Amino acid sequence: MTRRGTKLAVIGAGAVGTSIAYAALIRGSANEVVLYDIAKAKVEAEVLDLAHGTHFTKSAITGGDDLAVLADSDIVVVTAGAKQQPGQTRLELAETNAGILGKLLPRVVELAPHAVIMLVTNPVDVLTVVAQEITGLPAGRVFGSGTLLDTSRLRWVLGRRLGVATESVHAHIVGEHGDTEFPLWSTATIGPVPLLEWRGANPLTSTELDVIAAEVRDAAYRVIEGKGATNYAIGLSAARIVEAVLHDEKGIMPVSTVLSDYRGISGVALSVPCIVGRDGPVPVMGTEFSFSEDQKLRASAVAMRESLDSISY
Repeated sequence: MTRRGTKLAVIGAGAVGTSIAYAALIRGSANEVVLYDIAKAKVEAEVLDLAHGTHFTKSAITGGDDLAVLADSDIVVVTAGAKQQPGQTRLELAETNAGILGKLLPRVVELAPHAVIMLVTNPVDVLTVVAQEITGLPAGRVFGSGTLLDTSRLRWVLGRRLGVATESVHAHIVGEHGDTEFPLWSTATIGPVPLLEWRGANPLTSTELDVIAAEVRDAAYRVIEGKGATNYAIGLSAARIVEAVLHDEKGIMPVSTVLSDYRGISGVALSVPCIVGRDGPVPVMGTEFSFSEDQKLRASAVAMRESLDSISY
């Protein structure tokens, strides 16, 4: 059920932004959904197409090319940004998209001063830090979608491999949303049974766990190779995060937030299990890491710090 007065704004009417709006409408994530893009004809066509289906939803959809449509939003999801071009490095992409955020976010804060802002634009961890610094808002008010989608991919793969329902798989991908991400195998469970102690059908070897981790990490590349972009699953996962915020669910999800003395790590955004509610994510400080997992988290933090130090914005 949607809560009266909840307003979700999605910035960017590309494949990801429209998928988030579509998923939010179908799921009833917010009472009102608005879609903004600088491309007038594109955004108006997308809004019209979505509006034609609202007879079958409990939410309304509006939007346009005027930022004023964002006014008084409860949550703003940012998908706008340049796509990585052939030969362009991730750092160059980060710098380009940081420049876009520098122009966009001050106006967003002006129009929706009480909104929580969620970044989906990649590289999301780097841009989450940039966005928090641009806005000056508390870390919880500006965060990234992080590794919730990667976690969903992991649970789907494990469920298929072990022959159990995805909902019975409890495991998280943490760290960077990208090359240095990794699963928390040490605390993963299948139902009540620790994954590493699973003795049901199709038990996993350590080699197979490594293969699964790599498969999940690289899953987006396979989708992009076949269809050019990933959009449906990120649409669903972003809508799920929106719901946790708007309904103050206090659900635990791995999302990207600027850390402050989390296992000694500060000043970079990484995904760790967080309690997600109306004020955004709060890291679960008691999350256990094995020694090797702790080292991987620190390596992820170093990679993100190096990326941040290498760009200007």
